[in-house]
Amino acid sequence: MHSPQVYAKLLGVAALATAASVWAQDTIKIGELNSYKTQPAFLGPYKKGMELAVEQINAAGGVNGKPLELIVRDDNSNPGDAVRAAEELLARDKVDVLTGTFLSHIGLAVTDFAKHKKMFFLASEPLTDKIVWADGNHYTYRLRNSTYMQVAMLIPAAVKMNKKRWAIVYPNYEYGQSAVATFKTLLKQAQPDVEFVAEQAAPLGKIDAGSVVQALADAKPDAMFNVLFATDLAKFVRAGTQRNFFKGLPVVSMLTGEPEYLDALGKETPVGWVVTGYPWYAIDTPEHGKFLKAYQDRYKDYPRLGTIVGYNAILSLAAGIKKAGSTDTEALVQAFKGLEVDTPFGRIMYRGIDHQSTMGAYVGTLGLEDGKGIMTDFEYVDGASVQPTDEQVRQWRPASAD
Repeated sequence: MHSPQVYAKLLGVAALATAASVWAQDTIKIGELNSYKTQPAFLGPYKKGMELAVEQINAAGGVNGKPLELIVRDDNSNPGDAVRAAEELLARDKVDVLTGTFLSHIGLAVTDFAKHKKMFFLASEPLTDKIVWADGNHYTYRLRNSTYMQVAMLIPAAVKMNKKRWAIVYPNYEYGQSAVATFKTLLKQAQPDVEFVAEQAAPLGKIDAGSVVQALADAKPDAMFNVLFATDLAKFVRAGTQRNFFKGLPVVSMLTGEPEYLDALGKETPVGWVVTGYPWYAIDTPEHGKFLKAYQDRYKDYPRLGTIVGYNAILSLAAGIKKAGSTDTEALVQAFKGLEVDTPFGRIMYRGIDHQSTMGAYVGTLGLEDGKGIMTDFEYVDGASVQPTDEQVRQWRPASAD
């Protein structure tokens, strides 16, 4: 038999356990999976952006009175591992929603998983058009601007160059293939006499930069479209600079103005390239200024584009859950149609017709300052201005997706 004091202790422990159980049940669990090991330059800052948003939302009382809990898994840049991680998040961690992925083929694998599991999935970063069009489905939305949108942002600069013979270099997987197909289509529409005289498709993360540069140079192009990023980009720029390939060659380039890639290029930054990116150091808007101060106060560092994507993903999920009034999958799917979210880039909206957000990007020219790459003469391009028409989307997106 237990003494009254022992009973009191036992009751206290039980009460604490019950309180913990209630707290766990009242927590909104966000399951996130990404390629942290293989893409640290982008995804380290991305994770910090997510964490900052979670901290701010919870400090303000959470969503519908419940705190957010972020549960993160690594997908090892492998579609099979990504699906297994997603399955674990659902079965073991009992998450309420899924978000994340970086590489396009990983994003497509999780998009398909969400379709079959009937689980809400916000694809935060992967750029392939297929996520919202050809392979789009009822349960998947996408935050970041697609390959189509980013290419469309660069087309005016490409047309203004007025060059006929174009070379193209890209990573040989879904993102690169998608970007190149769109570039060819849109540039041909704007400049029918254009020719594509050389293409180099490099295996992701394994570029033979010297050979690629030589093959492109042999074609004697008038201009170039680059889709390489991360270590492939750094190796390519170094090889091209050493061989004077870029001298006098106009270039339009996706992603190169993002700090995570400019940091690696440093003084080797190819001055004059027209790029999409994120000039965090020179954006003069109240919403970005507020975000920048909070991030620098919290991490004693400057944000990268990944930071914005991670931050906006959590803001979007919080806004969608609040609007839906719950984490019920179907309620979330409906809540995201036309959902508006205030972000450091201004207000964005998720289109009902294809589940794509209107988050935009900055377009500008690369320059050098104190041995570091920067963007100059930049402007923000609203994603809504570079999206295809509703009629085009209906042709590309299967009717069964909704």
